[in-house]
Amino acid sequence: MYSKILKLRFPVTEVQKPLVCNLALEYGLVFNILNAGILPRKEGFMVLEVTGSRKNFKDGVKYLKSQGVGVQNASREIKRLENKCTHCGSCTAVCPTGALYIKRPEMEVVFDQQKCSVCELCVTACPPHAMVVRPTNQLFFE
Repeated sequence: MYSKILKLRFPVTEVQKPLVCNLALEYGLVFNILNAGILPRKEGFMVLEVTGSRKNFKDGVKYLKSQGVGVQNASREIKRLENKCTHCGSCTAVCPTGALYIKRPEMEVVFDQQKCSVCELCVTACPPHAMVVRPTNQLFFE
């Protein structure tokens, strides 16, 4: 069995289609949705753990790409550069998993990496660029 965590970006035109279900129906892949959402401009994102034969996995990814879905390997992680963080809280407003939150009464931003789904929304929301993406050798996130 082959298994990977993928990050998908769905264009506005494809959000309402059952593309992920077709991975199971047409390609025999098993998937576990780790995170999903619809962004302000109505495009969608999803983080999936996909398991199946290597051939079916490749065919399933090819199918998604043919439908206009952006597919990225999620063998990356988000790190916070403590020396750059100003604790403004901008990242907490966009974090869909609660990995970033404000600790009270200290009013400090806390990053719980165990809850992070690597959606990267915090990276673009952070004014001082304290949130960064970096590669990791891990295949699975716990």
